[in-house]
This record gives sequence, structure tokens and C-alpha cells, in this order.
Amino acid sequence: GLQARQALLKKGSIMETTTLKVEGMSCGGCVKSVTNVLAALPGVARAEVSLEEKSARVEYETGRVTREDMKRAIVDAGFEAE
Repeated sequence: GLQARQALLKKGSIMETTTLKVEGMSCGGCVKSVTNVLAALPGVARAEVSLEEKSARVEYETGRVTREDMKRAIVDAGFEAE
């Protein structure tokens, strides 16, 4: 809700968290690759990638990066994302 969003305010920016499904990761190295490409995006504060859950949980600054940007970065790194 709104309170949760406002609690995440940092330096006047609104932080949001989204979870993407990531397919094609087979090892820890893959997880590192996906984590790195997501963390490199502008506005991304944190990326937690799980091999078991085939997911990437990304905390990011609203307005600086979109889910589409994240998916594109994952696909460019050689994996599938939705």
C-alpha cells in the first residue's frame, strides 16, 4: 500500500520492488550474470536472483527503469525473462 511505498522513500525517490521470472539459469554463474546485468541498470538499488525459484527480485527507483528494461537486460545476457 501507500504507507509501504512511502516507507521506502530514499533521498526523495520512490522505490518499488518487482519480481521477474527468469528461465535458463543452470548454475551459480548464471545467477551471478543475471544479478550483475540487473544491478548495472540505472535506478536499480538491489537485485536478488534465485536459481531454485527461477526468479529475480529487483528493488528499483520508480521512473528511472522499467520492467521492460530489466527483461531486455536479462534476455541480452542470454536468458529468458517474463
